[in-house]
Amino acid sequence: MSTTIQSNSDFLKELITNLSKEIPHKWRIQSFSKNKPSASVVAYIDARDAAELLNQYAIYGWERDYYSVNGNTYCRVGVVLPDGKVINKSDVGVESNTDAVKGMSSDAFKRACVNWGIGSFLYNLGIEYVQASEVKTMSNYPYPVDEKGQRIWDMTEYVNNKKKLAKKK
Repeated sequence: MSTTIQSNSDFLKELITNLSKEIPHKWRIQSFSKNKPSASVVAYIDARDAAELLNQYAIYGWERDYYSVNGNTYCRVGVVLPDGKVINKSDVGVESNTDAVKGMSSDAFKRACVNWGIGSFLYNLGIEYVQASEVKTMSNYPYPVDEKGQRIWDMTEYVNNKKKLAKKK
């Protein structure tokens, strides 16, 4: 039985195609408006989703490491090629509102993964808008509401159902 080793270029072409496919994603509030009772909602994937794709398609292996430049956290994601060489792609992360360090690391990893095609489909989904309980001020905490004024507890379910209904029309 002979084993054919894939060329680096064929492997990379197939890898990018597989990593760029749309995968299940979630929706979250990006921001509340200070001018009207509404919120912008964006699609996202979890860092674990990106790692899972790399585990599935980077069959010769992959690696990630973090480094700092001028106090900013960067992540380098390297993919091992059939001949053993590693190609790296990097990007910087920004702090999250909930956990600055963890959020920055996760953001840097996901941004580096976008350079491999992972999650790139998210940018084509655009921004959705939902009603909010009130206009955002410095001292309040609005929440998203549906057309009947009821609080939206699961944004992913709400937006996906809204999109399904829009397609039927």
